[in-house]
Amino acid sequence: MSTPIRPFRTDTDGRLWLLDQRRLPADEHWFELSTVEETARAIETMAVRGAPALACVAALGLARAARTFPDDPEAYAASFAAGLDRLRRTRPTAVNLFVALDEVAAADRSVPPDDVAARRSAAWGAARDHARRDLESCQAIGAHGAALMPDEGGVVTHCNAGALATAGHGTALGVIRSAVFAGKRLRVYADETRPVLQGARLTAWELARDGIDVTVICEGMAADLMRRGRIHAAIVGADRIVRNGDVANKIGTYALAIACRHHRIPFYVAAPWTTIDLAIPDGSEIPIERRADEEVTHVGPTRIVPEAVGVENPAFDVTPAELVTAIVTDRGVFRPDELDAHASEGSPSPGRTS
Repeated sequence: MSTPIRPFRTDTDGRLWLLDQRRLPADEHWFELSTVEETARAIETMAVRGAPALACVAALGLARAARTFPDDPEAYAASFAAGLDRLRRTRPTAVNLFVALDEVAAADRSVPPDDVAARRSAAWGAARDHARRDLESCQAIGAHGAALMPDEGGVVTHCNAGALATAGHGTALGVIRSAVFAGKRLRVYADETRPVLQGARLTAWELARDGIDVTVICEGMAADLMRRGRIHAAIVGADRIVRNGDVANKIGTYALAIACRHHRIPFYVAAPWTTIDLAIPDGSEIPIERRADEEVTHVGPTRIVPEAVGVENPAFDVTPAELVTAIVTDRGVFRPDELDAHASEGSPSPGRTS
């Protein structure tokens, strides 16, 4: 087994390093983040992506940058607030980012406001704790979801919900990893996931690196493979799951779920409990990020769409709860209509909007 994949790391000097996912699979390049703006740009340009991973990096990036903020308590507070605001504006759909930043902000408020050294330490501790819990969460998701996978057969996934999208192990790919490590014989079909090709570039890279059987398929191929009996289950991640069980995930997820329903194939969603946002009643109110036209109009430096032609480039779509067979979380496996009741039985509301 190769060294476990991590999309970020911290060192003993308290520095934050990021694996540049824009350069995968050709180049495994790490670079340091030391300011709020560097962290924000890394998130916005998808050097790091995946709801849990960008949440961890946002929290760690703010805490790392806090060491460069002024020592004067009032100036420190102003810099901290500005950094928090900047990072909140990076990616609107993934609720995990807001959860992680809220935790760092709460840690900052928990110490005397005039003790800047304690505030820096509290922020770093909260960010590190969030990343640790995310890794533990992914391992629990894998354990809960492995039993849902067929003993042998094809599994399709969309985008990258793997170790690269989390603190490690992954959500959807964490389930696949845990199932394969337990002895199940799976062949993974990875959708390309246009327009940024996270499936072809990232999912294929990390599964192949772990020795897991993976085949990349064109964006529209999954339904035909289902018709031919090659796919037996689908599992994806999520950027936000709301009260009624509707799921926001990478654009193209909705179409995959429709194909699964038609072919009577189970469609699973894997996500940490922090991805669930009970403050939003249904998917119609989920904020959907719109990204730059250039992601669609260009492949590298080459323009492939004629000038003056319109482009739609939402980063996510919403899959209705009725198309979701089950949601795999670190707390267990639930039907979409069970999430609200579980949270109401004494569990804190896991997500929030900002």
